[in-house]
Amino acid sequence: MAPRAGLRDHPEMLIAFNKPFGVLCQFTDRSQPPRPTLAGFGLPPDVYAAGRLDHDSEGLLLLTDDGGLAHRLTDPRHKQPKTYWVQVEGDPGEEALQALRDGIELNDGRTLPARIERLDPPSLWPRDPPVRFRKTVPDAWLAITIHEGRNRQVRRMTAAVGLPTLRLVRVAIGPHRLDALQPGQWRAV
Repeated sequence: MAPRAGLRDHPEMLIAFNKPFGVLCQFTDRSQPPRPTLAGFGLPPDVYAAGRLDHDSEGLLLLTDDGGLAHRLTDPRHKQPKTYWVQVEGDPGEEALQALRDGIELNDGRTLPARIERLDPPSLWPRDPPVRFRKTVPDAWLAITIHEGRNRQVRRMTAAVGLPTLRLVRVAIGPHRLDALQPGQWRAV
């Protein structure tokens, strides 16, 4: 019996990619001048991003050639936790941290509860351009795990409690982790 049209003749491909700062989560850009895209990193053909990271965010981006897998990774009904290491401006007090844990009222509704932990400054690659250092303004690092994926959600959450985001690095999506991948590197999962 011949296979039905549309059935895959290979298992789905899943790629973990460390998206550098300033790179768009797409393969083309029509703006002038064009901005850096995923096309410059030697990724396998026919993959596309399962979800997004803003151009000013860094870290784990999953890419696949399978629409069903992309849906399972990104649809909020599947509740894939996403963990970010976030450098914020200011010194987070317990009240701000608890508000983030409980959920924040944003202009598009209340966020789901999040897991929030203080972090020692993580050992990360240097960012280009570097985060502006201000001697008189403290900063802190948080690990934030959310189960949603609204537009610029983590940045809006931290801003809502008076802690603007300086740097945002996604380190995990569900069971998939960034691990030792450096910016621009990728591996098959």
